[in-house]
Amino acid sequence: MSKKYRQLSIEEREIIQTGLWEGQSVRSIACTLNRSPSSISREIRRNCPPEKRRYTPRVAQEKARDRIQRRGQRPRLKNEFIEKYVIQKLKSDFSPEQIAGRLRIEYPECQISHEAIYQFIYAQYQRSGWGKCIGEDLRILLKRGHKVRKPKHVPFASEKGPIANRISIDERPRHVNDRALLGHWEGDSMVSRKSHFGLNTLVERKSGLLLVSRIKDSTKNETTKAVIRRLKKIPLKFRQTLTLDNGHENAGHLEVTKALKINIYFAHPYCSCERGTNENTNGLIRYYLPKGTDFAKVTKARIKAIEDRLNNRPRKRLGYKTPLEVFNEVLH
Repeated sequence: MSKKYRQLSIEEREIIQTGLWEGQSVRSIACTLNRSPSSISREIRRNCPPEKRRYTPRVAQEKARDRIQRRGQRPRLKNEFIEKYVIQKLKSDFSPEQIAGRLRIEYPECQISHEAIYQFIYAQYQRSGWGKCIGEDLRILLKRGHKVRKPKHVPFASEKGPIANRISIDERPRHVNDRALLGHWEGDSMVSRKSHFGLNTLVERKSGLLLVSRIKDSTKNETTKAVIRRLKKIPLKFRQTLTLDNGHENAGHLEVTKALKINIYFAHPYCSCERGTNENTNGLIRYYLPKGTDFAKVTKARIKAIEDRLNNRPRKRLGYKTPLEVFNEVLH
């Protein structure tokens, strides 16, 4: 097992100085201090500049202390223009990855990694507050504050009986998984603990286009009407399949199929990953409407603004184009 490295003390540095005065070799000094020759050689090289050609232990000690205090400290962004660009886009609800990707498109001569942006955001809160103070906490502009994803806890079954005539996702055409064609949708409901009001969300898998509707309650009738109303405005060619979860609010799937001429499939129980596009988008909506929000107090105008904001945010998987741009490119 290797020994843990210890920084040289001021006493050891004074011994190095004495050894150099006496003309001892690096290996001899290292043997006296019970240190490796490479450590002594590196110490002398760092602290014996060619112009002075003299090793001073006190100066070496101060420089070592400064290096330790500045360890890991480096400018996270390359220049003031990039810094202002990053802050502006963060306030426009862009993620660090989206900012980095969009910067390469808009200003090819300026490039920065998303990791550098994350470091810039957190730098002033690390190492005793080191970093440029910009006067506000940029961490609150990040969409998700947690470091790792936590598995969804299902404390109890909430089924109200089986959904009749449901078709399993196992029978859905395999090409849907590739996201190569426009027209394959995922649907879900978001509920509020404060009231019966909820949200119905529909997301197109290839483009990520989002449709959000406020509903009076998460019942079969309200959900069915919301899905039909929103998808009926989409051309028939671009409503091929719809994948839902097993919530009883989706029990009106036969009515939706008849009204929209769309094939509906159901994911396996408690397998939200089979509707990953929808689950991820719901997480983005929660940034604007956190858990505990009373949807009855959220206006339709506010919901429309959130829908527009998310449809006009660039996505990494779309080459940093927006969902609306991708959808319209195919549509026209």
